[in-house]
Amino acid sequence: MTLLLDMVTTAAILFIVAAGLLAIFGVLKIINFAHGAWLTIGAYCAVATAGLGLNPWAALPIAFAVGAILGGITELVIVRPLYRRPLDAILATWGLGIVIGQLITLWFGRDVQFTPNLLSGTVDVFGVGYSLYRLFAVAAALVIGIAFTFLLEGTRLGLSAQAVIMNETLARALGIDTARVRLATFMVGTGLAALAGVLLTPLTSVDPTMGVAWLIGSFMLVMVAGSSFSTLAIACLVFGGAQVLVSTFVSPIFGGITVAVLCALVLRISPKGFARA
Repeated sequence: MTLLLDMVTTAAILFIVAAGLLAIFGVLKIINFAHGAWLTIGAYCAVATAGLGLNPWAALPIAFAVGAILGGITELVIVRPLYRRPLDAILATWGLGIVIGQLITLWFGRDVQFTPNLLSGTVDVFGVGYSLYRLFAVAAALVIGIAFTFLLEGTRLGLSAQAVIMNETLARALGIDTARVRLATFMVGTGLAALAGVLLTPLTSVDPTMGVAWLIGSFMLVMVAGSSFSTLAIACLVFGGAQVLVSTFVSPIFGGITVAVLCALVLRISPKGFARA
């Protein structure tokens, strides 16, 4: 039972981390290689919140707001002029991630930081004591998935975003402000990335390079999932489960690269990933 719970909770954590990256890729058709930096920004929002003596839960809305605002500035100043040059956009966001990491180092230093746990203790699941926080991560992943489904299917922004995904030229001809849709999508994606950073703090150390370790896995999962959140959830469940199995029965070192390796194999067989597999 513990192994099964580990597989499910690992998949939930991967989904939380990759969801913001997928939101940006689905509409903007660029990979935000500063995604890891936004995770780090969110984690340090949790550090700052704890340093100010605020309730640890306050870090969640604070991180989302900070991530969204900084993401909006980034989209307007750096990303928007590069939409027709996707390779340059990738390089620009990669460079931005490095700059953000250095700025965080200057402000907070290189030392590992610690934050209060949002939830502590264990809960009995079918006779097995299991981490309450990891179960909370599953609930958080479900909330994020449902919220995005509602955003895409039940709001004007979501319908406009779907129109941009299908045919941006036609959407513009129909009067949709595609620039505003892109800006809003980028802000939601970066805000969610920062939120994920807060949710990761009880599970990993907080340091200026913490986002790098999550970037590659998120990138590969998005490549496999395409632009579908439901497909992303399936990919996270499959590859997250494989990661737990390899870590448990083979080696934690090999487990750490399982997601990237398996995603690469899937893309080798089906270049469009699960969406067209």
